[in-house]
Amino acid sequence: MAPSLPVPPYPRTVAVCAAIATGLWFALSDLRVDLWVGLLPFFEWLETTPLGVIGKTWGAAFAVVQAVHLLAMAALGGTVLVADGQLLGLVFRDRPLPDLQRQCDRLFDRALVLVVLTGVFMVCAVAVKVYYLEVFWYKMLALASGVLFVYLVRRPLLRCDGGSVAPATRRLVGVASLMIWFSVAATGRWIGFSG
Repeated sequence: MAPSLPVPPYPRTVAVCAAIATGLWFALSDLRVDLWVGLLPFFEWLETTPLGVIGKTWGAAFAVVQAVHLLAMAALGGTVLVADGQLLGLVFRDRPLPDLQRQCDRLFDRALVLVVLTGVFMVCAVAVKVYYLEVFWYKMLALASGVLFVYLVRRPLLRCDGGSVAPATRRLVGVASLMIWFSVAATGRWIGFSG
């Protein structure tokens, strides 16, 4: 009988690889284009909803919601900078890792809810316009990647005592997180220049 090789279970690694493979398949298949074309009626409908009508009709309402959206993005970005800065050893070195990360996570969750709610309102007002902006889809992809990274990689990894995670791993997580969230910010700014 041949000795069996011990294969440790890596469910998160398998899940990430499956997600990447699925994403690549989706990006390279015709399904992506078919889905995009199929979404046009939905985006046209968004402009006719009460949120869309309010956003188009009352510029002041749109401006107030946009200001709240930008403040929520600033809060979200601030939590990312503080949390990842600590992972990189750049800020708050004297604070225990789990405590600061927990505080940042709570603020991140609240800011994310505000970002999504205000973002939906803003999209309803100009739905057909953003439907045709390629950068809008890049931002949604970057935002989804950032949220998935936070909830599926970063938090589970740091949920246990942060001291048990190797410093190199913490730095890698911090750099990856910053890269993703800077992409979200850059594409969001790009949308501002595109419209």
